[in-house]
Amino acid sequence: MPASPLSQPWPVLMGTVLSALIGAAVQASISDTAIACAVAVGLSVMLMVPLRCMHPPGAGFAAYVVLEHVNGVSLIAFPIFFNVAVLVVCAVIYNAMTGKRYPHPQHSLKRAFNPDARGVFAPEDLDAALKHYNQMLDISRSDLEGLLHIAGRSAFNRNFGDLRCADIMSQPVFAVEPGVPQKEAWALMRQERVKALPVVSADGVVLGMLAVSDFIRQATLDAPEGVAQRIRHLVTGRSASKAKVEALMESGAPVVRADCLLVDLLPLFSAGGCHHMPVVDEHKKLVGIVTQTDLIRALSGAISVPEGS
Repeated sequence: MPASPLSQPWPVLMGTVLSALIGAAVQASISDTAIACAVAVGLSVMLMVPLRCMHPPGAGFAAYVVLEHVNGVSLIAFPIFFNVAVLVVCAVIYNAMTGKRYPHPQHSLKRAFNPDARGVFAPEDLDAALKHYNQMLDISRSDLEGLLHIAGRSAFNRNFGDLRCADIMSQPVFAVEPGVPQKEAWALMRQERVKALPVVSADGVVLGMLAVSDFIRQATLDAPEGVAQRIRHLVTGRSASKAKVEALMESGAPVVRADCLLVDLLPLFSAGGCHHMPVVDEHKKLVGIVTQTDLIRALSGAISVPEGS
């Protein structure tokens, strides 16, 4: 187990030598072999834990020195230290020849991940979990963090990766045609409490988008000296403008197919400026709309943790 924290050079060398020294000291102090073995094993474990050199065979070496009934100090140099030193050297050579790294890195792998990426958890969260667990794990911190990131990505892809626009889009869709007066379009948006309307042709093909921001921008640009009055008329629905929707809509607005994966929507929404995405069928006819709220709700469902887990 070359990746185990218990099999790294420091635990192997220090844990073995420390336990052997304890065995030699106990052998010289306690004449009863059974009691000496128990004390040597117990003390070796008690000292290896705070010194962070826990190596399970170390306790066996402590008992071995007691049971040999010879000068324990001479056993420490040879064969104990000599053998474990050769073992560590062979481990380094063997793992290098087989393409593995030994000693195995035990530190956090946070630099191995994209620092700009938003993971399921942060290194501080892992610290808190390990502190709460408060027990020794036979896995390095780097491996544990890597496994948790992989598990998090797998869970995200399982819960969110297979979702498509058709699964979350809003239906029916309120839409207008290019020839509809802007005043009527604004009234429809206020009545249905929506912030954008797809603009479609007579046969339902999406031509563009009309958003609240388009009305606000027109009010501020067309009447710089009476902006407040124009916005007030717009909000109250008393605008005297007879212009058509086609003069205000954003032509060539992006659309997505109903079978488009939600993960492909994330770059479109995160790039900024896109808050509503019309969904079309294979004939480019409007069948639904995906809003930021729909996308966030789906994301929340994908990363939420069930109660009691």
